[in-house]
Amino acid sequence: QVRLVESGGGLVQAGGSLRLSCAASGSNSINRMAWYRQAPGKQRELVAVITRGGSTNYADSVKGRFTISRDNAKNTVYLQMNSLKFEDTAAYYCNVPLLGYNYWGQGTQVTVSS
Repeated sequence: QVRLVESGGGLVQAGGSLRLSCAASGSNSINRMAWYRQAPGKQRELVAVITRGGSTNYADSVKGRFTISRDNAKNTVYLQMNSLKFEDTAAYYCNVPLLGYNYWGQGTQVTVSS
C-alpha cells in the first residue's frame, strides 16, 4: 500500500511560481512518479513524469516552464512551476503506478489569477 501526501498548492498571480511536493510512503521500490492535473469540466491529464533514474517527460503545454524532480532518499517528487498561466489552474495529483495499481494523492489546488 502506497500513501501519497501532496502539498504546496495555492493562489498565485499569472507569471508567478509555485512548488508542489509529494511524499510517498509504503514502498521503497517506486520507479515512476508523476504529476497529473484536472481542471473543472476537463479530463485528468499528465503534466510530467520522472523515473527513479531521473529520466523526465513533460506535456507540451508545460515544457520550459515546469520542472519535475525527485529525492529518492526521501521518496519525494517535486514540481517546480514557473511562469504560471491562467490555464494552469487545476487540481494537481501525484501518481505512482506500482505492481499494476495506480496510487493517487488527495490532490492540491493550484489557482492562477489573470
